[in-house]
Amino acid sequence: MSMRKNMRKRTQRTAVLPVAAALAAGALALVTVQSADAGQDRAKRTTATVAADAPDLGPNVDVFDPSMSRETIQGRLDEVFEQQETNQFGGERRALLFKPGTYDDIDANIGFYTQIAGLGLSPDDTDINGAVHAEADWFDGNATQNFWRGAENLAVTPKAGGDRWAVSQAAPYRRMHLKGDLQLDDGGWSSGGLLADTKVDGKVNSGSQQQWLSRNTDWGGWQGSNWNMVFVGAKNAPEGNFPSPPYTRVDQTPVSREKPFLYVDEGDAYKVFVPGVRKDSSGTSWSGGAPAGESLPIDDFYVVKPGASASDINAALADGKNLLVTPGVYHLDQTLKVTRPDTVVLGLGLATFIPDGGVTAMTVADVDGVKVAGVLFDAGTENSDTLMEVGGEGADADHAANPTSLHDVYFRVGGAAVGKATKSLVVNSSDVIGDHTWIWRADHGDGVGWDTNTADTGLVVNGDDVTMYGLFVEHYQKHQTIWNGEGGRTYFYQNEMPYDPPEQAAWMNGDTKGYAAYKVADSVSKHEAWGLGSYCFFNVNKSVAAEHAFEVPQRDGVRFHDMVTVSLGGTGTIDHVINGTGGPSDAQNNVANLVSYP
Repeated sequence: MSMRKNMRKRTQRTAVLPVAAALAAGALALVTVQSADAGQDRAKRTTATVAADAPDLGPNVDVFDPSMSRETIQGRLDEVFEQQETNQFGGERRALLFKPGTYDDIDANIGFYTQIAGLGLSPDDTDINGAVHAEADWFDGNATQNFWRGAENLAVTPKAGGDRWAVSQAAPYRRMHLKGDLQLDDGGWSSGGLLADTKVDGKVNSGSQQQWLSRNTDWGGWQGSNWNMVFVGAKNAPEGNFPSPPYTRVDQTPVSREKPFLYVDEGDAYKVFVPGVRKDSSGTSWSGGAPAGESLPIDDFYVVKPGASASDINAALADGKNLLVTPGVYHLDQTLKVTRPDTVVLGLGLATFIPDGGVTAMTVADVDGVKVAGVLFDAGTENSDTLMEVGGEGADADHAANPTSLHDVYFRVGGAAVGKATKSLVVNSSDVIGDHTWIWRADHGDGVGWDTNTADTGLVVNGDDVTMYGLFVEHYQKHQTIWNGEGGRTYFYQNEMPYDPPEQAAWMNGDTKGYAAYKVADSVSKHEAWGLGSYCFFNVNKSVAAEHAFEVPQRDGVRFHDMVTVSLGGTGTIDHVINGTGGPSDAQNNVANLVSYP
């Protein structure tokens, strides 16, 4: 999503400080961190400190230690933010990792393609006294393009009593403990977002957020609403029922697995913690003590660093290694093939895979327990039929006891450059858990146009009993989401239809005007979804209309709860919310709500 710019003037809140020349000594070893600018024949060298026994995490990771001076840490944070604040489609990727301990007077302003995370087993192991925040100063307070960043596994005590995370898609606030209040906008428009496995001691204020998913959260209070606020397994979820206020509450999260994460143990050894599956849960996984799961030593991982080829990565997978993908942009001339049960693919700093020559970027075999997390699949210039496939065609194994899960996995077609992909994500395996995905055909940036960044469908689900939390799919040229499998469940769906159909004739599904944003196949007898929004903004031709946002078979076992359609600024029309029911959303009635179907 990228709505029009809010033109109010703002002043920059954060001064950029120089990197301190003096570095901490003692048990730390001085290393040189090289930050290569993608597509340019230059490199910028900066200095940082990491533990002497740390694994080599490549040139784009900074590891901070409590013994480092505040000036050194703050200088590096400011340097990264200055580079990344407006770098919406650049090739730089960054991870800022903090070892357990206390850090005083730290101000971490998080820009594009930047992940900040603690390296403790619990968020409370790493205390930041100061701020870990996302602002929209670069866009005059409009946060609708604050994408591709994340904050994870930290405890933050804000100096002023509150912090800000003004974001939209692909910017999770995950496994955090904020000891104060949290503001989710920056005074202008905003269109996020996700809180997951997070505790906020004070109040959360959603401000202008159009929609939001809070899953397995706990807070002192919630304030705010707009079109679609969904609370799943959220302790202290606010009272009220859709559409006034537009709150959807599901008391327990039926089945989930939290995102794997990198940490250091008490002996300073690096490991990856892989959380176990939770059933019928509420609140965070960590507040009551150590969560269920297993720790994998770093030696079990192939650390993918800039320069690694697809052949190198596949060889490591074939040898039984997991993948820790460090920040960078990786071009693939062959498909990455994940075939071993329980393989972990964990990306840091929005690690990005670009398939070349029309290949599929990644396939996951129909096996138990694969976890893919923290990666962006960016379509190449030659059309890929599919960017990622989970389970081969005809997959039919039962994975209920140990499902494959996708965490903060994003897809992009166009924006950074011309991209083409017929389908972005195809899920053939059963029991898969989707834990926050943004599947996006770009509506702005480079290589954008109806005949340029071509892409039919964002998500196709063929497997049975697939569950999606925080499913964002936008701007595809046919159906955004097609669900063919039985027993599917979606908790929160956010969609924008394509902005750019040149005329109605170019966007017809047979005799039907446009394509549904979410289509459940006629053959499906059981499917359920909660908290769904679909918006139109046909800015190339305002006369374009969609017959309906949601298209489902009329069966008792297919049930939809709390749906909204919006004509943004009255630019275009969605005639009905679901099938022939509800609506319209148009220039006269921008917003249409429907509580249930059938």
